[in-house]
Amino acid sequence: MAKLLVFDWDGTLCDSLSRIVLCIRCAAEEVGLPAPTDDASRDIVGLGLVDALETLFPGIGREQIFAMRDSYSRHFVEFDQEPSPFFDGVFETLESLREEGYLLTVATGKSRRGLDRVLRARGLTDFFHGSRCADETAGKPDPKMLLELMAEFRVPPLSTLMVGDTEYDLAMAVSAGTPSVAVSYGAHHHDRLLQYRPLACIAQFSELKSIIESYKKQIGM
Repeated sequence: MAKLLVFDWDGTLCDSLSRIVLCIRCAAEEVGLPAPTDDASRDIVGLGLVDALETLFPGIGREQIFAMRDSYSRHFVEFDQEPSPFFDGVFETLESLREEGYLLTVATGKSRRGLDRVLRARGLTDFFHGSRCADETAGKPDPKMLLELMAEFRVPPLSTLMVGDTEYDLAMAVSAGTPSVAVSYGAHHHDRLLQYRPLACIAQFSELKSIIESYKKQIGM
């Protein structure tokens, strides 16, 4: 039986962090809020948009949150006419894993509309076997995304692997009982990621295949 690989999107597969930071800054200025620092904006990457904004702007009202959300989304669509590139080695590695029979899925803080838009732009509408987005289930670090994907594909936790660049991804994996692999080139520093005991913290996405093979031998697959 094929095994389940679950990937975060922004900062793990896609080099979009600088665009996210820019859109947060533009949206804050548009609605009259102080722009957060770049580090603060990178820190919330991976959360659902409303959760992220409530974290960045504690205590602001719901009307401002929704105005900020709408402004951010509009700016992101504007700046994302040319989709952010994949990190080096991502697509080639994904293609290889797919050919080997792995189930490839996405668990992202993006909205369903946002993920579908970028998949269409890249011609990848049918590439991934499944996905979960923050606006259709509980957002990270709640484990519900992972639990739903495992239930959908009838794959147990030890045959599932979460791959992400933030502590929200890895905390979700811990809560769901699945192993994880961290990437060190994304939003959160590797020191924050290592506390969740991932199988590895990789500097190049192409390293993932060897980590998967090592894990399979470890559990006797």
